[in-house]
This record gives sequence, structure tokens and C-alpha cells, in this order.
Amino acid sequence: MSVVKNKNGRGILLAMVHAIQQNKQLLGDVDGLIGDGDHGMNMNKGFTLYEEQLGDQDTSLSDGLFDLGSVLLNKIGGSMGPIYGTIFMEMSSVIEDVEDITLETFSEMLRSGLDGLYEIVDARPGDKTLVDTLYPVCQYVREAANVQTDFSAALEEMKQVAEQGKQSTKGLTAKYGRAARLGERSRGVLDAGATSCCILLQAMADGMKSVLEN
Repeated sequence: MSVVKNKNGRGILLAMVHAIQQNKQLLGDVDGLIGDGDHGMNMNKGFTLYEEQLGDQDTSLSDGLFDLGSVLLNKIGGSMGPIYGTIFMEMSSVIEDVEDITLETFSEMLRSGLDGLYEIVDARPGDKTLVDTLYPVCQYVREAANVQTDFSAALEEMKQVAEQGKQSTKGLTAKYGRAARLGERSRGVLDAGATSCCILLQAMADGMKSVLEN
């Protein structure tokens, strides 16, 4: 059975950092269409601060997610700091004392992140937020774990599910945030949070695939 060793967190975390850095402009552009346009700048700031804090050190995935969450929670503005900070710190708590992360464990991490998010926001699937990316990924990974899908294949499919979740926000009306004031005029545009969530989940999947061990 394939596993991700918790101790091999550095590459996974840096894959996520670099994905945000490379998509800073895209996230700003998407946010600028119906929001205030600072999503890319804020996310890039937080992830870059974490990269600087990490330096040349190795990190476990549990410690890395906790430290990244702490930086986002405390160092970036807007709603996304607390949102992503909560998600990552809740994911970290599941694997605090775990050596081998299986697909089932990863499913529990994602679910814990979503549950933690639900405790601080009212948004649910269909409200044009990052929940529309995270929720279907949680559902898919749980189903994949239940039927014992190969870990690598599940991670690859998860990337497609995240993309579909992101794309679904185009047809939705914003219920929360600055975009909500636009009502029906918010249709036809991607949600910035759903977009960054997709980028992060895809980068996490790629990072995990690169360190899978049998």
C-alpha cells in the first residue's frame, strides 16, 4: 500500500508555495473582476513569508501545515488568512502523531479542514466560495479511500475534481464577500477563493505523488 511519509513534508509544502507565487497575477486578475483584486497579493505574501521562515530546514507535513496555517492566520489581511489558516491547521492536527499517511488518512485530513472551515464561515456548496472546490474533493477522496483506489491514481483524479469544482463557480451567484453585492452580475466569473483552493490542492497532490512510497 502506498503511503506518504509525514517526515517528507518539505517538498509538498514548497510545491504549494511555488504554485501560489506562480499564480499571483492570475489570482489578482480573477479577484479584480468581482472583488477588490488583492487575493493574489495577499496569498503570495503569506506563502512567501512561510517559505522564508522555513529556509533550508526539513519539515514534516504536520508541522509544515501548522506553521503555514499560523503564518496565514496572523500575517495576511482579508478573510483568506483565517480561512486558509484554519484549514491547514485542522489538517495538521489529524497527522500530528502519524508516521505513514495513507489515502484514508488524507481523506480524514481534508474532512477535518472542511469541518474547521464550516465552524468559522456560513458558506456551503453552491455559494460561490472555495467550499465549491474543497467539498467535492473531500467527497471524492473519501469515496476513493472507501473502495481502496490506488493512492497515486486518486491524487491525479483529485486534481480533476478540484478543477471541476473551481469551474462550477462560474455559474453561481456570490452569497458572501464583496462580490455578494453584485448579485446576479457575479455570474460568469470564477470565484477567487475557489481558484486558489484548486491551485493549492493540485499542487499538494503533485507534491504528495512525488514522495509516495510503497
